[in-house]
Amino acid sequence: MRDPVKTAIAALCSAYFLWAAFHPEDWRFIDNFNLVMHEAGHILFMPFGQFMTIAGGSLFQVIVPAVFAFYFYYQQKPFSCALLLFLAGESLVNVSVYAADARLMQLPLLGGDDSIHDWNWMLDRLNLLASTREIAGAIRALGVLVILSATACSFLYARRTSEAESFD
Repeated sequence: MRDPVKTAIAALCSAYFLWAAFHPEDWRFIDNFNLVMHEAGHILFMPFGQFMTIAGGSLFQVIVPAVFAFYFYYQQKPFSCALLLFLAGESLVNVSVYAADARLMQLPLLGGDDSIHDWNWMLDRLNLLASTREIAGAIRALGVLVILSATACSFLYARRTSEAESFD
């Protein structure tokens, strides 16, 4: 039996996050969360050296929702897990936009013109700047796949009447 509230939430989240996946260049309210997590990641990854400090921004904005998704999965709350997967997928799509800008560096950066463009710096150090398009495309594809998975899972688990029900 479907829970009508969960079904409505699944439909709204699916529509919102699929729109985000297919229009990644648009700034959405949820991207404010991504930005805060991104900047926090730079600080949290500082003890691991310069490369990880710079990579930490993009990593942390994806790690945070993924960790919460795994938590809900572990707690056998599959619908809540699916909702966090939407955010993890959108965060990957958001990172793909930043990665795609590595060569042209046209996106406005929080610190202004004196800021380091994370993806330009990382891909340059890895001698992968020429592969910017492929790398960004792979990140975006992974994000879209996660959002599509979240869509399927959210509707699948919307039929549960209680989060306490197991995954079977």
